Amino acid sequence: MQNEQVVKEWIERADEDFGFASSSLEIGNYFAQICFHFQQAAEKYLKAFIIATGLEFRPIHNLLELLEICREKEPKIEEIEEDCRYLNPLIHVIRYIGPLTMIKRQLLRQAIQ
Repeated sequence: MQNEQVVKEWIERADEDFGFASSSLEIGNYFAQICFHFQQAAEKYLKAFIIATGLEFRPIHNLLELLEICREKEPKIEEIEEDCRYLNPLIHVIRYIGPLTMIKRQLLRQAIQ
């Protein structure tokens, strides 16, 4: 499979995660699932960028590490660092049992901005 097709597939999957999470904000209190899909979308967009620009692809899930790899080709990508810092720890809150009271609808809305 050529890189162009791989990039396209990463972006399509990221768009699906982002769309699902965005539309889910309106239907209920599925905070863990919404956070999961926003984090997954960000991860997949960053991986698409890494592949598209010929950077070394590594199977990592830490958004800040992925962002650091992306900086090699695009220093301005640091503009999304705050968003990555917000989303990055959510993946651990989501995957492991524990209270989700800290995750509020207002914070989730910030994630889509």
